[in-house]
Formats: sequence, structure tokens, C-alpha cells
Amino acid sequence: MSSDKYLSRGVSADKAEVHEAIKGLDKGLFPHSFCKILPDFLTGDKDYCTVMHADTAGTKTSLAYMYWKETGDISIWKGIVQDALVMNTDDMACSGFLDNMIVSSTIGRNKHLVSGEVIKVLISAAQEFFEVMNQHGVTIHSAGGETADVGDIVRTADVGFTAFARMKRSEVIDVKISEGDYIVGLASYGQSTYEHEYNGGMGSNGLTSARHDVFSSIYRSKYPETFDPNTNIDFIYSGSKLLTNTIEVEGKQIPIGKLILSPTRTYLPILKQIISSYRSHIKGIIHNTGGAHTKVTKYLSNPLTIIKDNLLPVPPLFRLIQSESGSSLEEMYKVFNMGTRLEIYVSDLSVAHELVKISQSFKVDANIIGRVEATRTNKSSVLVTADGSDIELM
Repeated sequence: MSSDKYLSRGVSADKAEVHEAIKGLDKGLFPHSFCKILPDFLTGDKDYCTVMHADTAGTKTSLAYMYWKETGDISIWKGIVQDALVMNTDDMACSGFLDNMIVSSTIGRNKHLVSGEVIKVLISAAQEFFEVMNQHGVTIHSAGGETADVGDIVRTADVGFTAFARMKRSEVIDVKISEGDYIVGLASYGQSTYEHEYNGGMGSNGLTSARHDVFSSIYRSKYPETFDPNTNIDFIYSGSKLLTNTIEVEGKQIPIGKLILSPTRTYLPILKQIISSYRSHIKGIIHNTGGAHTKVTKYLSNPLTIIKDNLLPVPPLFRLIQSESGSSLEEMYKVFNMGTRLEIYVSDLSVAHELVKISQSFKVDANIIGRVEATRTNKSSVLVTADGSDIELM
């Protein structure tokens, strides 16, 4: 998968144009924090701060729509809600916001194609997610939302959330990564203690590439509403697989469509325990979403070399995507989390080992995946060791 091919589909892994557009804007109270943090305008209390975050499930809804139409499995839409929620809540948790989050949904649909039953599933799924998180000490409140029939601008469905939280400024986790830090990586795949089934590890990034590179051209004519008609037809559903073809994972046969649609894993229960015990030791938490393994470079205050030479195993899902797309390892690690989606930076090796233990207690694989070194240039870089090769991503 070349960069030209990726861009021709109307998407960008590094969101260069977005970052260019916002580079002159105020960066908030903590310029290098994972989320933009604002003063507490509500009360004027200078000891407190607030954060507001908005995100969607992206083009994953198009794949959910196809899978639902092909199989009749309406429950697949539940994962879409979790995708949109986690892209907010877990980003906020990277800055230390873990309690009393308030969220509001925005759902747009093409009424001619997406039924009212789907809307019911989307609304109820959010409440189910809140209840599970509450059991783990993470309180999320629903502020309702807006559901609109906007078929003129939404081809199938669009699911997004906006989240808000408030906490003491002294509790903010700012990104202060420095030379000598260790990197603890948490897996995106497997089945945690708070999940009901195996998670393929997809997350909510790289879906445009994954669905078009993996799935067959038969879906071009069956579901023209799932892609931009302005895109080069050769880049639309150019893979060999059907949604219902299966792949063996941990001794079970899982439909490929369902594997890619695995809900974006939340790390809130794990981070609740980690931050409660080790907040002062954390130098930064990075959620490998847009930009994947290069994400960390956007939050460094000084140029550094991020070395990831002990990454977690790459799960079958990403091997499949690479095989179908023909992508280079460099491209894969820039677009996909490749099995390691959350990174926690600490300077104390004994603390790093404790964080690994906490994650593993939730049956989420974790490891010390690398370290931070000085750079010989004036630019930050990420060096990944994968399949016996050293790859420079920046």
C-alpha cells in the first residue's frame, strides 16, 4: 500500500493538513499534554482545569453497515458506539481525566438505509458501556445527544461523541518524556477480563485502508453507498476476502469482517488502577491512534529518539491486512497500532515492571517495549524493530 494509494482514498495517516491548520492555535494550560486542557471557566477556580474532547468512529461505520446487511447481525453496531466513546475517553485518560466524564452523542444516518432498530442499538450500547466502566470505578454520565436523518450528507451512518471532564491541575498527566525513560506497551488484542470475546486489536484507525485492501470487489456494486464515488475504482474493495470468510485465531474461526470490527479496546479500568498508584511516576501516556507508532512525536518538548525494539507480538489481523495490501512494514506501523495501542513512559524500571503486572492482571498483555534515547539530529524519530528489521518511521 503506497502513500499515494492511501491518500487517493481521501484519508491521511498523519493528518498533516489538520496539524498545519491548527499549529498557530493556543495549546492550553499544558502545551504538551495529550489533550488540550483549559482553565476551569465554569467556576474560575485556578486550582482546577477542564477538558472537552470530540471524536467519531470514522469510516468503521461503513464496514459495520456492510456486515449488518450481509449477515443480519445488528449487534455489530454496539462496537461502533464503543469505538466512538473510547476515542474520547481514553484520550482524556492519557491526561489523567478518569472520573465523572460527561458525554453527549451525535448520530447522523441515511434513513433510507439505516433502520430505527439500529438507532436503538446505538443508544442502548452507550449505556451498557457506562455500566461496565462504573463497575471498574470509572464514572461516565450521559448528557443525551442528537440523532438526525441527514441522508443528503451521510451515506450510511456517522457516530460521534463529545466528552467533558474537570479535575485538579495538580493531577494532570503532562507529557514530559525524556532521555532514559522506559516505554510500557499495552496490547490492543486478546480478551481482557472486562471484554466478552476476543478482540482483534483493530481500534478505530486505518479502517479505510483495511476494508478496501482486504475485501473483495464484489462489494463495489453491492454497496456503492459505502465509499466515495470520486475515488479511483481500482482502490475500492481490491482485496480477496469476503466479510464472512473466517480466520483461525487462538483455535477459533472468526469471520474476517467481525475481526476487523472488533470494538476499540478501552484501557480505562487498567489506567484507573495505574494512575491511582503511580500518577507521579508517569512521564506521559500515548494513545496510538492517528499516526500509530509515530503518534508520540507530536507531544515531545525536545527532539528525541524513541526506540521500540521489544514490541508485543503482531496479532493475526494485521498480518492479514499486510498480506492483502502488500504494504511495507514502515507503512503498516504508521497507519496501524500493530497490536500495541497504548504506551506509558516512566523513568523507574521497577515501576515499569509494576505497570506490566497491573495490565496483565486484567489479562491484557503488556511489556517493556523500548526506551528513549537522545537524538543526533534536530528532529525526533521512531525506530521500530519488526520481523528482524530496524525501521525508521520519521
